Amino acid sequence: MAFEKTNPRIVRLIGELKAATRETGAPLWRDIAKRLEKPSRNYAAVNLSKINRHTQPNDTVIVAGKVLAAGDLEHIVTVAAFNFSSQALSKIQAAGGKCLTIEKLMAEHPKGSGIKILR
Repeated sequence: MAFEKTNPRIVRLIGELKAATRETGAPLWRDIAKRLEKPSRNYAAVNLSKINRHTQPNDTVIVAGKVLAAGDLEHIVTVAAFNFSSQALSKIQAAGGKCLTIEKLMAEHPKGSGIKILR
């Protein structure tokens, strides 16, 4: 039984991710598209403490879901996600990091190299 996505942003994003994979051959975008095609209850919910543990300063990470504010970020990191809690957004920026949408990350890094996927 297949479910149709009703959020137009998700539908558009999945299409853009698949198109980016076809254009650049970067497998990262296809992987993220497949994760976003699943039911939203299966999306990743990643806390800042996990981002802090699994990254080095100046890393770029992508979350196919939402970034939550539990924990602290102790170094500069660029985080791209489908969604951010407002507290997570301010904590990342306070640590000197950047918060991007997946669409913006795709535009800035079309090849998708050097980006870690967190779930």
